[in-house]
Amino acid sequence: MNISIAELKEAVKDRNAWRTLIHGVTEGRISPISSCCSQGLQTHEDVKEYYGKYLKNSKYLRTNACVTPSKSMPKFIQDALTEVHEEVSSCYYGCGLMVPECLENCRILDLGSGSGRDCYMLSKLVGPKGHITGIDMTVEQVKLSRNYIDYHMKKFGYQKANINFVNGYIEDLKAAGIGEHSYDIIISNCVINLSPDKKAVLREAYRGLKDGGEMYFSDVYSNNPVPDELKQNKVLWGECISGALSWNDLYMIAEEIGFSPPRLVTSSCITVNNKELEDIIGDLKFVSATFRLFKLPQNPVKEKGMVIYNGGITGYENEIQFDINFTFKEGEATSVDEDLWCILKTSRFSDEFLFQPSGKEITPAQCYLEKEIIKDPFQLAEDQNRQPLHNSCGSKGCC
Repeated sequence: MNISIAELKEAVKDRNAWRTLIHGVTEGRISPISSCCSQGLQTHEDVKEYYGKYLKNSKYLRTNACVTPSKSMPKFIQDALTEVHEEVSSCYYGCGLMVPECLENCRILDLGSGSGRDCYMLSKLVGPKGHITGIDMTVEQVKLSRNYIDYHMKKFGYQKANINFVNGYIEDLKAAGIGEHSYDIIISNCVINLSPDKKAVLREAYRGLKDGGEMYFSDVYSNNPVPDELKQNKVLWGECISGALSWNDLYMIAEEIGFSPPRLVTSSCITVNNKELEDIIGDLKFVSATFRLFKLPQNPVKEKGMVIYNGGITGYENEIQFDINFTFKEGEATSVDEDLWCILKTSRFSDEFLFQPSGKEITPAQCYLEKEIIKDPFQLAEDQNRQPLHNSCGSKGCC
């Protein structure tokens, strides 16, 4: 039976949630009987309560899903983080480090910006000519992040703010005032798993990116689809576990929307530090993984060939690890596949590389043999666990 608009309005107490819902229904993107309207809106309310009222800081978390490190940080990023106000940092929850390369003067949108830690760090890295927007549905988090705009602008020596925070939903960025083709980069740190409609989030991100733009995000993924009964557990959903997307589904959704194939950057095991929750999870396994997706121009030219990194990116002058499969060293020629050629050629990285299509000489020539491309984040995490001196997960729920 259809749910009436009056019944829905009574169920939604938050004004922004109601505006988002009506906006989606009138445009035909949301059905009044969809899960986004009933169960989905309840999920939003549960998550807002968990992050706005229950979690005071990261010590209250029951798993390491929201605090799993992605990889070691370059010094310039560490330095930027030290300048973020202590209260903002103490309320940070994330499963990775959302700092792609080549950021100067970029416009960046952070989906689920929380306390604003990543946003403030990035506002330092993009410089005064760049701009950062953070969007979060939790009123308490947005209020906290806004409190420190003036503090950080003075700290960074900027004449005016290059950052703003918006209260809204990542499933409907348009309703929150996020324009089409507006951003060079969209980041998200352990937030998409909290959404009841992952496809809507990725579709909206695609809409908001410029051609050649990138979505660079860390999130939690399961090795198999999470059963419906597990999705009803509010604690596990709030802990970024039961709302996890199967990693295979990410590839299918990205292709359906129009993104380039996901490129795996990092992956690490997730541990559950609670016996009761371990028993509920059973044999399911989870990882925190970072992927990068690119919005390529329509009908792009794709070629296999060689590229040479010029070495001009701040913090990565000698070497840049683009993903787990490709690392570029300054002055060395590397053979790349058609997708990566097109990504580098049409994105903000285009001026950082020299390009030579296959069949033509390039100097200095150094051709790498083709290798297996790692796409599975569980394979990567398991490979890393087998390396010497690597700490084992040591708990149920990891790889």
